[in-house]
Formats: sequence, C-alpha cells, structure tokens
Amino acid sequence: MRLEAITWDRLGDLLAERLLDLKPADGSPWPRIAFDGAPAARPGELAERVGQALRIHGRPSLTVGTDGFLRPASLRLEYGRQDVEAYYDGWFDTGALWREVFGPLEAGGDGRVLPDLWDPVTDRATRSPHVQLPPGGFLLLHGPLLLRHWFPFDLTVHVLLTPGALRRRTPEADHWTLPAYERYTDETDPAATADVLVRADDPRHPAWSG
Repeated sequence: MRLEAITWDRLGDLLAERLLDLKPADGSPWPRIAFDGAPAARPGELAERVGQALRIHGRPSLTVGTDGFLRPASLRLEYGRQDVEAYYDGWFDTGALWREVFGPLEAGGDGRVLPDLWDPVTDRATRSPHVQLPPGGFLLLHGPLLLRHWFPFDLTVHVLLTPGALRRRTPEADHWTLPAYERYTDETDPAATADVLVRADDPRHPAWSG
C-alpha cells in the first residue's frame, strides 16, 4: 500500500471534505466515523481536527472517546491490574456504547447521545447530560480496538504505529497492554480493513492512504 506524506492539518481538512457527501447505508441521518488506534497513536487528536474542519463547513459533529465508556474498576480489574485478556475483551463497556451512542443514531433514532458514562479516575458515573446531534451531524468515535466489535461505522480510520514505534511511544507502565494490540493486528488486521490508513510512527510527519 502506497502512503503519501501529509500534515495533520491537511489530513483533517481532507478527511472532513470526504465526509461531507457520506451517506449511511442503513438510512441513518447521522454518519458514524471510527478513529481507531492505540492511545499512543492519539486517534482522538485526529478526530478533534476533523471535527474542527467540519465546523468550518457548517456541519456539526460530536467527538466521543471510548475512554469515557470504561467499565467499573471492580469489573475491569477482576483478574488483576495487568491482565491482557481482560483488557482485550472486558475493559470497554461495548453494551453501553451500543445503547447510549449507536442506538440513538440508528435510522429512526432521536439523536440524543451520551458523550461519556464512567470516569476511570473517580471510578464513578460521570452523569453527563445527553447531547442532541442534529440530522446530518457526525459521530466521531475514537479509541483502541474499535474495529473488532461490529459497530455500524460508515467510515473507518486507523492510525497505525509499527510495533517498534508503539513500544517507544507507550508509557512503560502500560507496556503490559502491548500483547493485546499484537492480537488485534493478527485477528482484525485494522491496517488492511480500515477505509483510511494513517501512519504516525513520527508524530511530526504522518503519511496516509485514503
């Protein structure tokens, strides 16, 4: 796959322009976009850039991070603080994401999305109010391991780090999560299955293929 060098600002603009004519196949008036990548790849920053570019075009969006949908610590850490299987399969409350984020954006939904549910710092519910996303508005969901859950995305972006870059850019205290990303690559191959691939080994000089 051929990747072209680009700046982050230009990438945000081009992705926003690509989204303007995106029509969900299921008839929903709310296009749903994935920004998939390990925390070290900072997919949320790209999602925010795209949201800013969409605003320039007069299109509303809502950026949601899966880190706001972690399960309570009593469930996440049931098998210890560094259990790779639990991280891969049980840290994120996918049921809540289906119910509070994707459900309201189905065809016939009311567009009222809960932007977050659980605060991992306080280990308590955030009690955030719902956000009304108007028809034509975009959901920009970012987080790790997104493409293995069969979420109804209309376009997927994967921010790729090579194994070496992922290890270098991941804090040492979180190196225990790295086998989960190896498994994700083996089982899901997000670099090949995503609609847009962004390579960010050098955070100053990304490259992409869209």
